[in-house]
Amino acid sequence: MIYIQLFLEFLKVGLFTVGGGLASLPFLEDIAENTGWFTTKQLADMVAISESTPGPIGINMATYVGFTAAGIPGALLASIGFIIPSIIIVSIVSRFLKKFSENKYVKGAFYGLRAVSVALICSALVSVLKISVINIPLFKETGAIFDLISMPGIILGAVCWFVLKKKNPHPVVILGISAAAGIVFGFLGLI
Repeated sequence: MIYIQLFLEFLKVGLFTVGGGLASLPFLEDIAENTGWFTTKQLADMVAISESTPGPIGINMATYVGFTAAGIPGALLASIGFIIPSIIIVSIVSRFLKKFSENKYVKGAFYGLRAVSVALICSALVSVLKISVINIPLFKETGAIFDLISMPGIILGAVCWFVLKKKNPHPVVILGISAAAGIVFGFLGLI
């Protein structure tokens, strides 16, 4: 039963995720809440791993969730479920796009899809911030305002942003520095 559920959940994610892999985060949060296959912390780890491994983040996330929930068969079914809508939609659209590319309704649809993409990516930003910078459970537990915000997360994010803006290093360098900083923060008990 879990195999069918994995396939169907990721079929929905693949069908309604417009704007790239990060736009799938709100859907993945919903899956986490409704199925219990993974936690919010595991979702943050999945995002980090999916961003740092080759390939599109959406398929990497589907594979990761499928494997976490049901091993290799789950990874395969979740991945297949995720890509089937794209294959079908691209196949259909490619046949008609040249013919209708100047149609005002088609242009309007693409304009609307851009807005949806922005909204989903902004939602993903909020999700990532909630996972990596804001610690609501600890704040609820202690009531201390300083426990609401993860200072190591903010410092690391600010340093990475500053380095990216000034030096424009290769993304692998940023990933390596961030991973090393995370190890150091963990070793020091800061996270």
